[in-house]
Amino acid sequence: MSSPTPDPLDATVSGFLDYLKYERNASQYTLKSYGEDLACLDEFLTESLGRAVVAHTVEPQQLRAYIATLHDAGYAKASIARRLASMRSFFRYMQRQGWIDHNPAEPLRNPRPQRKLPHLLSQDEIGQLLSAPPHRTNQGLRDRAILETIYSAGLRVSELVGINDSDLRWDETIVRIRGKGKKERLAPLGRFAITALKKWLVKRELADDVAQGAAAAVFTNRFGRRLTTRSVARMLEKYIQQTGLDSRTSPHTLRHSFATHLLDAGADIRSVQELLGHKSLVTTQIYTHVSTASLLQAYEKAHPRAR
Repeated sequence: MSSPTPDPLDATVSGFLDYLKYERNASQYTLKSYGEDLACLDEFLTESLGRAVVAHTVEPQQLRAYIATLHDAGYAKASIARRLASMRSFFRYMQRQGWIDHNPAEPLRNPRPQRKLPHLLSQDEIGQLLSAPPHRTNQGLRDRAILETIYSAGLRVSELVGINDSDLRWDETIVRIRGKGKKERLAPLGRFAITALKKWLVKRELADDVAQGAAAAVFTNRFGRRLTTRSVARMLEKYIQQTGLDSRTSPHTLRHSFATHLLDAGADIRSVQELLGHKSLVTTQIYTHVSTASLLQAYEKAHPRAR
């Protein structure tokens, strides 16, 4: 290692920014971001130590203290991750110059991104939604069958519109689903879904222009053609407005609700993974967080000494 520079941190940062500008041809936005991030670090270290900081003396524990301060101040995880990236690049530059042996920012780990919990409906809200389509019209019977099937089997909309007549196995009360990556699975159909499907198919068969054969689409529009995912989304929007349910509700909300309600009722997560057609258990685990959040919310609302 060459003799370390005795320059204070801000002077070394200035040299780093010149390196980025003239040797790496960095954009003005990059230079501004790096400059602001490292200036904040310099300010923190100067205040905590009570003196100007020499760049090559910075230790990992000092950087950890800085990151902890950002967390305490409520900085977003993405902002903290960006500041960590700025520090790593700066100290990597110092390594290349031969001023330090080890990058003090290297041991620091980025904050884990917080997964956004999916929106879902309560069981009462699901009942309200599934009862919304009228049972005296062909379209109403079809719409009810669509909603019952999505919720009963936990389907993606693309899976729902892809169902053909030959996929329905009435004697076993299951349906064959073609999921992502052409992966097939068998999904159960509950009593309400079976009843709604049979009522719709009777009306569908009476239409003169409906397609025939095993490859016929189960869910069709008024012209006898297979429904699109957008058509299903528009249909659901209509019933959301009618019922006054949360406007964030989408067809995928029924799939989220399906998984969460199963876990709330005691289903094991491996079974829910299979029913959803998830390749990885990690994808399914988001619903355990939703289930726990619902449980805590109910506890805080109901328990007399929860607050």
